[in-house]
Amino acid sequence: MARLDELGDVQRTVLEVLWDHGEATVQEVRKALGRRKPPAYTTVLSTLQKLESLGWVKHRAEGRSYVYSAARNRHRERTRSLRSFIDTFFGGERKLLLEHVLEDERISPDELDHLRDLIADAEKRERASKRRKPS
Repeated sequence: MARLDELGDVQRTVLEVLWDHGEATVQEVRKALGRRKPPAYTTVLSTLQKLESLGWVKHRAEGRSYVYSAARNRHRERTRSLRSFIDTFFGGERKLLLEHVLEDERISPDELDHLRDLIADAEKRERASKRRKPS
């Protein structure tokens, strides 16, 4: 089964539209993709059909149209791709990825504050988890 990072740019963009909208017809996807010049109807349709053949999208009939929706969970698939990325480029060590992110000089103070909050939340969850487990 293909991972999110193995899909093409157009496929990922179409999938993001479905995740954002819940479900959409080909015309609705076209409209969401391009305000000035939407891609051709056949381009969007063939992309949706390919995504469906790969198990990413499903459809249901509504009158003479098909309404498409994502068949996979966005968070779960992003996590799956991220784990593969960490395995491939950081030998499976999440700590190395985080070190790399923190050493990047382009990280903003707001991003650092957000990361601190995430770490504090993770520490709280870990402490609560240890209290629930008998030693």
